[in-house]
Amino acid sequence: MYPDSIKSLIESFKFLPGIGEKTAERLAFSVLELEDEQVEFFSDSLKDVKNNIHKCEICNTLTENDRCYICSDDSRTCDLLCVVEDTKNVFLFEKLGMFHGKYHVLDGLISPLDGINPEDIGLDRLLDRISKENFKEIIFAFKPSIEGETTSLYIKRILDGLDVKTTRLASGVPIGADMEYVDSLTLERALNDRKEIE
Repeated sequence: MYPDSIKSLIESFKFLPGIGEKTAERLAFSVLELEDEQVEFFSDSLKDVKNNIHKCEICNTLTENDRCYICSDDSRTCDLLCVVEDTKNVFLFEKLGMFHGKYHVLDGLISPLDGINPEDIGLDRLLDRISKENFKEIIFAFKPSIEGETTSLYIKRILDGLDVKTTRLASGVPIGADMEYVDSLTLERALNDRKEIE
């Protein structure tokens, strides 16, 4: 019932997670009300993100440069490494402004039921980095789930022979919660009260 260009825009919005038919229709009609400059800006922003964003050569987070701003910052604590599941978690911690160490982003968590094995999440890059840099503590900042626990224990076993302390976020982050939706106070408390993995 819609003209083809509106239908195409609706279908495009449905590519985004959490956007169903009704929301996609509402967004498409909102675009029609935007000024030409706003549509141009929106279009250019989409293209820029796809063309300019790639992974940092050191920590695997998203950046526009070879190295992200965290890896390029010499003032950060170099012996403290926070390992996270994805880049969104780096930005969550950075918004808190209370962690001043380095990060490493995995390509997900180990989940044999989903066919995701240790070699699928970029552990070789993490282990290579740990062997080259002088970290005194590795913090596992994964969501509290079976996958997060499995990944933490797997990496800890590999690191057992090294002189490095391994910790994980303290309780306070609810079991099964997606890190993206945890409020900043809970996340801050969990980070401050991290425990060594036994």
